[in-house]
Amino acid sequence: MSAPATSLPETMNAVEITAPGGPDVLKPTRRPVPAPGEGEILVRVTAAGVNRPDVIQRQGSYPPPPGASDLPGLEIAGEVVAAGPGAGRFPVGARVCALIAGGGYAEYATVHESNALPVPEGFSDIEAAGVPETFFTVWTNVFDRAGLTAGESFLVHGGTSGIGTTAIMLARAFGARVFATAGTDEKCAECRRLGADLAINYRTQDFVKEVKAATGGAGVNVILDMVGGDYIQRNYEAAAVDGRIVQIAFLNGPKATVDFTRLMMKRLTHTGSTLRARPVAAKAAIARALEEKVWPLLAAGAVRPVIHAVFPLEEAAKAHALMESGAHVGKIVLTP
Repeated sequence: MSAPATSLPETMNAVEITAPGGPDVLKPTRRPVPAPGEGEILVRVTAAGVNRPDVIQRQGSYPPPPGASDLPGLEIAGEVVAAGPGAGRFPVGARVCALIAGGGYAEYATVHESNALPVPEGFSDIEAAGVPETFFTVWTNVFDRAGLTAGESFLVHGGTSGIGTTAIMLARAFGARVFATAGTDEKCAECRRLGADLAINYRTQDFVKEVKAATGGAGVNVILDMVGGDYIQRNYEAAAVDGRIVQIAFLNGPKATVDFTRLMMKRLTHTGSTLRARPVAAKAAIARALEEKVWPLLAAGAVRPVIHAVFPLEEAAKAHALMESGAHVGKIVLTP
């Protein structure tokens, strides 16, 4: 299964975080090519997604879990070039995309084979690299933890982010009525194009009032929130009785003054999760669910990641600056 050692270089190009700080702390470097361990595959990376956790890690607030690479990058696509002991699912030469705990900003990366998936039929590697982080995140939070079902209503904040665009498309594909917030009228139009029934400009409209008006005062069944701060109380107002709110980030801060009366009176569930540090087996279970329920939608073209921009790996700093500007719609991808 393993490729001959002579066919692989000893070192590779990568981008590292030289110190906590702004995008300019991302610098090209040379690193040893990693060796696949038990159950792992080595992937020659042809594309790597850029995600908000990469930015937070660069700023010094999201260290990699024990044993993970210190290089940023949580999702990759590419070609299997070697396999470690016990790995047998993907032959050398197979095209895969994968969720990894770190190390994506490089020419080679290792991943446990259970956390990798075949590149969806008809997808380029750039498109495939825009799938794992957001699709794993949306699936485990919106469908597993919050239990969104057909016929329910769903609100996602930040509808044009990588998470937001994915959430809109998946919720729509599985029969939910979809609402989204975004910061400009143009971004609201993009949310509607992706399948949102209602897009709310949070700079000029009150999302609580708009959601209540659109649902006859009932509110929404599920909310996916990455904002936090004062949105926590407002989410309680916007949620329906027995509503479920899932917290995945805190762009407005993790602390808030909240009146929990709504939580009690509406019987709300407010939960949350992170993905990066979860065990390999937990991520494998998400991968299996995606392959069974979402991969057919990808192959059919019913759902497709929105790729906003592609940068060479050595221009990772420019990619981070774009992400922090908020000017993007969908995914930003690096190509080694």
